[in-house]
Amino acid sequence: MAEIPSHLKFSRSHEWVEVLDDGTARVGITDHAQELLGDMVFIEVPECGSEVSAGDECAVVESVKAASDVYSPVSGEVVEVNEELADSPDLVNHHPYGDGWLYRVKLSDDAELDDLLDGDGYAELVADEDH
Repeated sequence: MAEIPSHLKFSRSHEWVEVLDDGTARVGITDHAQELLGDMVFIEVPECGSEVSAGDECAVVESVKAASDVYSPVSGEVVEVNEELADSPDLVNHHPYGDGWLYRVKLSDDAELDDLLDGDGYAELVADEDH
């Protein structure tokens, strides 16, 4: 079974959010999602300074199997993107919850976090999809 860290929040479309001490949040795709997609070959992240809205397309991940949209789990301003992914998109495969993060956002509505799943809820979602 895919790794599901308990300190993160998860969307039903397989993105994760880690709220950082400075009030920003790091966003990426889950271990389950990267397993389904396979080896990453290209990742397009949102531009720094752009606004993302919860539920809207904000990035694209391309693997040897398919291209897939990434939906922002939260709203806010993109304050940092993971520059390493341009040269090493496979970081998402090897470290989906670490070095494979996609972007960092300054949250505009903390209440949106309440709409996301905790680790147990996400584990249930994945288990239901696998059956």
